[in-house]
Amino acid sequence: MRIRSTMLALALSLAAVAAAPAFAASSSTAAKKPMTAQQQKMATCSTQSKGMKGDAHKQFMSDCLKGKTTTASTSTAPALPNGKMSQQDKMKACNADANGKKLKGSERKSFMSTCLKG
Repeated sequence: MRIRSTMLALALSLAAVAAAPAFAASSSTAAKKPMTAQQQKMATCSTQSKGMKGDAHKQFMSDCLKGKTTTASTSTAPALPNGKMSQQDKMKACNADANGKKLKGSERKSFMSTCLKG
């Protein structure tokens, strides 16, 4: 009887050890899942509202998620001496606009090209 309980304990231990790598692999792949469109929008709006607090933050997030605000990168981007935005600021603004419009593939490529030129 004692041998059976020892064997059972050994079998359960081996099963737990064998399952550990499989669990670790599944949790690491879950961390690499791409964000949904809503999650991207939330992250963009959250980044733009940095420094805001209380009711101002709530109002901005509400408006931003509804698409009522312009992107912060276009409204608060530092202008170059000639009055134009830097290329990096243009990229941020155009990318945020493309994400907001949920553009993909060739439509996104065309939009980004036009946006960066203008």
